[in-house]
Amino acid sequence: MSRSAGSRLAVAVLAGSVAAGCSTTGTSPLASVTPLATLAPTASAAGASRIPATAPTTADSPPGATLAAEGGDPVAGQLGSFTWAGSGSDSPWLRGTPATVGAGEPLTIRFDAPVVVADWSATRVAAGTTDGSGAVALASAEAEPIRFVAPPAGHWSVQIQVRFGGGSDSATYYWLLDVR
Repeated sequence: MSRSAGSRLAVAVLAGSVAAGCSTTGTSPLASVTPLATLAPTASAAGASRIPATAPTTADSPPGATLAAEGGDPVAGQLGSFTWAGSGSDSPWLRGTPATVGAGEPLTIRFDAPVVVADWSATRVAAGTTDGSGAVALASAEAEPIRFVAPPAGHWSVQIQVRFGGGSDSATYYWLLDVR
């Protein structure tokens, strides 16, 4: 038997095994495949593909935010009050996610999804304050980047309020800074 005839025979045997639903392990290689007939149509045109397209998703809440000191690892913030995509949530001043930074060190906030920032403000209160009374402004601006310097040595709850561009979406994020 020639080499190409042997190859054709091997392909024919394999094709027959798959068509018959058997394999050398005793289970069908197609056992986990969803039959095309059970998929809902995604296009109205006759003869169009019946395989569902990946639909774009919209988040139910604002993107996550991280705070990082120059050269330090980013720390995810705690999401507080927000308005986003027609919904929202209201919360008191939150304690915040713990992070250790140096006094006067430059801090940067980044988001885990692309967004346009219309304006932002950063404030602090003594750690343990639950209502934001006595808040002291750290910085604010009308665009990105969100950068400010760490407050003086101490334990502070820092709040970043962000108003996103293109609408009324906004979010508040918190960190509990141990400033040394």
